[in-house]
This record gives sequence, C-alpha cells and structure tokens, in this order.
Amino acid sequence: MTTPRRVTIRDVARKAGVSVATVSRVLGGDYPVLAVTRNKVMRAVRELDYVPNAHARALSAARPGAIAIVVNTIAVPYYALIAQGVEDQAAQEGRLSLICTTGGDNGRELSIVQLLREQRAEAVILVGSVIVDEEYRKRMTEYAHALAAAGSRLVLCGRPPLGEGVPALVVGFDNTGGAHAVTAHLLSAGHRRILYLGVRPGHTTSDTRVAGYRSALAEHGVALDPSLEVEAEFDRDAGYAAMNRRLAEGPPDFTAVFAGNDLVAAGAIQSLHEHGLRVPHDMSIVGYDDVPPAQDLHLTTVHLPHDELGRAAVRLALGRVTTSPMTLGTHIVVRDSVRPLGPR
Repeated sequence: MTTPRRVTIRDVARKAGVSVATVSRVLGGDYPVLAVTRNKVMRAVRELDYVPNAHARALSAARPGAIAIVVNTIAVPYYALIAQGVEDQAAQEGRLSLICTTGGDNGRELSIVQLLREQRAEAVILVGSVIVDEEYRKRMTEYAHALAAAGSRLVLCGRPPLGEGVPALVVGFDNTGGAHAVTAHLLSAGHRRILYLGVRPGHTTSDTRVAGYRSALAEHGVALDPSLEVEAEFDRDAGYAAMNRRLAEGPPDFTAVFAGNDLVAAGAIQSLHEHGLRVPHDMSIVGYDDVPPAQDLHLTTVHLPHDELGRAAVRLALGRVTTSPMTLGTHIVVRDSVRPLGPR
C-alpha cells in the first residue's frame, strides 16, 4: 500500500499561484501581504489540509512558550478572575502567562493576536464578549490557521466558535441557561413585569443572556414586551444612568429587574435607593456573574466558574484535555434581593 505523499509548502504555493516565500510570509505573519493574496494562501492551506513540517513542530513543542490571555480590561472582576485562573494553571504547567487588554476594540484585538503570533506564543486565549462581524470572523479565522501552522493554539473562552474547520478550541459556560434559570426564578416568585437592563446589541454575551430571558418568559406564557428591554453597557455607571432614565419617566411599570451583570445591578440599586425604592421590598433585582459586589449587596445572581474557565482554557491549549467545545455549568446563588409577590 502506497503511503500518501505529505503536502508541502511548495504544494500550497502552487495551488495558490504564489511563491513559496509569499506562503511563508502569510503563515509567519511577519511581513505585509495584500488581503487578496492572504486569502488565496489560507484557502489553499485549508483545502490541502497543510500542516507544517513535523520536525519543526517537534522543536516548537520542545520549547515551552508563553500562554497569552487577551481581555477587554483587568479592571472588571469577570475578566480579572478568569485571568487569575489562566495564570494559576499556566504556572502549574511551568509556563509564563501574559495579559493583554483591548479596551473592547476589535481592531486592537486583531493586532494583538498578530503580534502574539509573531512572538511565537504557545497559546492565545481570547476572553469574553465580542461583536462578530464578517470582517472580524474572516481575519480571526486566518489568524487561527496561521497560529496552528506555527505550532500555536487559539482558544476562545466565553465566546462562540468561529465556524466549522477553524482550528480554534472553545471553552465556555451555559450563558443562555443561566439567564433562563434566573429569569424563571423571578417568574416563580410571581413577577411578570421584568425589566431586562443591559441589552448590548451584537455583543455575544449580552445577546445570549437576552435569549435566555426571552425563552423563560415564553416558557411561562408571559408575552415579550420590547419596552422592558433596556440598553446599557456592562458597568456600574451605565446601570445607574439607565435606571435613572427609566425612573424619570414615571412610576416603574415593572416589579423586578434582571441586570445584565452584577456591576449593572449595583448601579441600578443605587438609583432605586435614590428614588426611594427599597430592594427587595419595593423592587426585586437579580444579576449575573457572582462577582464583587454581589455578596455585599445580598444580590441573587448567576454564578460563573471563573477560575475553572481560565484553567480549562490552558488545559485545552496544552492538549491536557481534548473536549472542544467544552461547556461549563452555571447555577443560581440565592440571596436576599427577590421578594415573592404572593398569589396572583
């Protein structure tokens, strides 16, 4: 039986109609290449199922590199706690960890990934919500293939896959399920007018939480009221401002609030108090993430396994586990921010 011939970089160059040097530049990411040329090369890589020389891969694997985590900011507990999990697991694995921040800028995230690829990071872990448009998906897909060709791994943590055939590992949590469960908790307490505070159109984390909120309403036979879905960024100031605007319209036409995260909930609670409304006596409220200040506010919320998300991302990147996509569970932490309305 004849052993199939190994696909080489020359085969990729021939299929793409470019030089070997151009293929090397595209895969290495260290030289500017026209987008149309880059697309042709990456298409040829995928169609030929090209992988780099096994000896080169072995040399790369023999030299542990850095584990890089890319987050919006480390000033928000959600990101900081996941980053700590990455750091702890990376240290346990004898790897250095690097933390990079984007400020929520897609373009900066792409530039950071490009730089990390050039610096031969062993793994790049992207964390949290992102607006996934066609250009972003195309560019990140190319980088995923280029990272894989260089012996590195791309891990998406708490964000959706890039698509079938893209060499990117995925670890996440049941975001929609958690939102469904905490909305159902309010519905079971007799609330039917539930304000969702924290809509961020196009952002993956917000979109899936809104989906869970809506599915719980539908399951309980409660009609969706678009006026009860309010936009707000995921921070305390935004939650405070959005609730102030809503209460300025007149007496609340809702009995409970589902805040997009605990920081939004903290801002909303401050606004409620300033308007003379007590939690939970006059208004029930729940959050999401279970990060400070949820416990201090006695806030019922959805607990995320932040530490395990970070650790699992590192284990996936290093091949310690092979299940991808990996979905971790969430659960409700019941505190004292919800008041049952009693029989209807």
